[in-house]
Amino acid sequence: MAYPRLRRSVNAVASLELFNTLSGKLERLEPVGAPALRMYACGPTIYDYGHIGNFRTFLHVDVLRRFLRQQGMAVEHVMNVTDVDDKIIRNALAAGKPIGEYTARFEKAFFEDMAALGIERPEHVPRATEHIPEMVGLIEQLAAKGIAYQTEDGSWYFRIAKFPEYGKLSKKDLEGMEDGARVDSDEYEKDAVRDFALWKAAKEGEPSWETALGAGRPGWHIECSAMATGILGDSFDLHAGGEDLMFPHHENEIAQSEGASGRTFARHWMHVRFLLVEGKKMSKSLGNFYTLRDLLLKGHRASAIRYLLLSVPYRRQMNFTFEALTAATNAIERLRTFHQRMLRGGFTAAVNAEVSAAAVNAAIEFTAALTNDLNTAEAAAAISEMVRAANSAADAGTLGAENVVEVLRVMALFDGIFAVLEDRDEELTRAALAWAEAEGRIGEAAPDLVAKMSLGDAAIEALVEERTQAKKTRNFARADAIRVELAAKGVVIEDSKDGVRWKRK
Repeated sequence: MAYPRLRRSVNAVASLELFNTLSGKLERLEPVGAPALRMYACGPTIYDYGHIGNFRTFLHVDVLRRFLRQQGMAVEHVMNVTDVDDKIIRNALAAGKPIGEYTARFEKAFFEDMAALGIERPEHVPRATEHIPEMVGLIEQLAAKGIAYQTEDGSWYFRIAKFPEYGKLSKKDLEGMEDGARVDSDEYEKDAVRDFALWKAAKEGEPSWETALGAGRPGWHIECSAMATGILGDSFDLHAGGEDLMFPHHENEIAQSEGASGRTFARHWMHVRFLLVEGKKMSKSLGNFYTLRDLLLKGHRASAIRYLLLSVPYRRQMNFTFEALTAATNAIERLRTFHQRMLRGGFTAAVNAEVSAAAVNAAIEFTAALTNDLNTAEAAAAISEMVRAANSAADAGTLGAENVVEVLRVMALFDGIFAVLEDRDEELTRAALAWAEAEGRIGEAAPDLVAKMSLGDAAIEALVEERTQAKKTRNFARADAIRVELAAKGVVIEDSKDGVRWKRK
């Protein structure tokens, strides 16, 4: 559905203040040297289905992207897909599949989940395996400067001692580092300051590429450096990702990129905080590890998951709870009901001054909240007074048609960021059930959800019509029985002066 837009000045975005991890302070975010803001965000490593902690990061990057575009700024956004690394190779070998075949299903699932959560697709989505030549070229630049060196087995490493600024992002101290100490694994200790692998020599049973560096495959860190600089240039505006990537991944990206080019890699760094589940770190061993599909099969709505994951600003740690997820579901239901009420029309010609003022204030406060380090909590709260005022006026018969235009403009502003007013939840839940059926995992779906979704729209319409006829013939027992039957399957009937409406819970 197209909504009327509030027109905003392009210059309004110049006031966006975003915390810069590199400097440790709020700084104005703006493009330098190009009309579009050039940003790189670390994407998925497609060794499994994405979990809600991953998607919290992708959602907050989506908010940034949407807000910049809403304010009139062009964005050139790159998000990589890591389709070769230690985890992928280990899992593919265990599954007895080539890595390309192994990763294809998880890449497809990731972009399906992105779409389900309303995350806009970036302008560029490069795969690591498609950019091997750029990685080799970057390593060759580092080797020419004496920053990269080759070991006896044919692997190449980054010599940290040759990059004095190492640690400037994560604030790591090089003191005590053993000269020449190396780490080969992509998944090493978070406090290990050691020379890291740029190129890993070919090993039996692992995928490899024949290159000027010798046969082998890239290390994890070099992938992002090569893809970011290859698409956005040696120096760009913003790099984003989860806080778990700050060290070693982002620190190593800076060292590689700046070591090769001599230029600032990314001027601004945005890191999204960790997510807890019911107050505990998410882990499979604790049984609190959830993918988006896990939650959909439990009967939760994709829109509520999006809304909840955005409810806490990106720089605060979030505690994901099922109580909060229920509250998010109810909040969206209220917003959708209000929005539909405004669209139905039938209001007076007079203008209600209180509602007009509330709409103006809501727009100002909404934008101000996002301008202040993307404060999504305050942004969501900013429209509540307008909703209250408009509902009260509608109840009293004093809401004007012109007020509705103003209110819908603010709702468009809100939904341009939060993207929850369009109801696609049933469609997305059905898709999750179809996936579970195809994967032999339908037993993981909540039984009441399976029962509820077994009743199609046509069957519901037929029962609603039967109930209407039963009431006309004064067969109230049958009418009540149909209402109870539908309620048991998650369908709510609403009788109003405009007729009978129904909706799924």
